Amino acid sequence: MVRVLAAYVAAVLVTYASAAMAHTQSVMARLADMGVNVALSDRVGATLHDLIGMAPLYLPILAAGLAVAFPVASGVIRYVPRWRPLGYSLAGGFAVLVIHVVLYQTFSITPIAAARTTTGLTVQALCGALGGWVFRLCLPRVTPPTRRQP
Repeated sequence: MVRVLAAYVAAVLVTYASAAMAHTQSVMARLADMGVNVALSDRVGATLHDLIGMAPLYLPILAAGLAVAFPVASGVIRYVPRWRPLGYSLAGGFAVLVIHVVLYQTFSITPIAAARTTTGLTVQALCGALGGWVFRLCLPRVTPPTRRQP
């Protein structure tokens, strides 16, 4: 149980960090497209600022989404074992996608500016898929019980 919890925490942190960094770099790229000179130090500073600043809102939302997605994926994988290699990645990506769609459809908000475009939303979902992949990597190996020979 402790290893599953550790895998979940690692997945949430990877999902959050990659999604926040992708968001920041998307914003920085848009500034550069407008002719603003964005130095590497500005990119690093903005990334660190967003990692800290977005955590109180975006981190719990992602944690809740993944807390629903991974047990569902586990149940599906139990009945369809061939999905194990990609199941958690699909669940993580789908969870992030659903979070953004539901927030937009329910409250007409997009909590991450980068997710307002199809490309940005896809990148956010890929960050969730990365978190699902980390979750699977960190899970304890499950092997079928061996038969005892009489």
